[in-house]
Amino acid sequence: MIPLVTLTDLEIRRDGRAVISHAALTLRAGEKLAIVGPNGAGKTTLLRAIVGLERASAGRVTLFGETCGTEAAFRKGRRRIGFLFQDSDDQLFCPSVVEDVAFGPLNLGASEEAAREVALEALAALGLAHLAERFTHKLSGGEKRLVCLAGLFAMRPDVLLLDEPTNGIDAENGARLRAALAGFAGAMILVSHDDGFVSEFASRAMVLREGVLRAAEIHSHPHFHAHPHIHPV
Repeated sequence: MIPLVTLTDLEIRRDGRAVISHAALTLRAGEKLAIVGPNGAGKTTLLRAIVGLERASAGRVTLFGETCGTEAAFRKGRRRIGFLFQDSDDQLFCPSVVEDVAFGPLNLGASEEAAREVALEALAALGLAHLAERFTHKLSGGEKRLVCLAGLFAMRPDVLLLDEPTNGIDAENGARLRAALAGFAGAMILVSHDDGFVSEFASRAMVLREGVLRAAEIHSHPHFHAHPHIHPV
């Protein structure tokens, strides 16, 4: 089966310095890959490179079997990838919740009526139907996080890229987020400092440190802590 995402010898340079150096990664259907590492290691940059929001200076990004050397190729791949940004305010830009969630399906060619129907279904699945007509800027941090996730689900992606998904989320909305992700059958790449979240969702892990990405082992046990117990292989 063709991998969903492949990075080959990827390098990203900034101000003459390699932020990511010779990174290699393969994500297959159904996999849940955690990428951990210290702040500033380049984890967000790596996620952005996968969807072409950050361009590599060397190496190759392959999405669903197609090498992405142009914006058009990345745009095609993005149709099947949902990217949850670290800051929800960077992702919400429509006035109302339902408009924001419907934006993705509209962008994929759905009619306004069909896009709204899909958006309402996605909100209901996350227990957010009551927020449909609310203004996005008046939501709580946890509500914004879930609305962003609903927007991704409305696009029915094959892959989710999750950048610190539990950032700024309260316990009740955090439980909803976990339940929704547990029901997602596609593949994920998750970046998180939340040890419990990584332990719960990741089927394997990689460590990014000083720009170098390495395979790692997760030592799963009830008191999992991402940094002490994820060891480079």
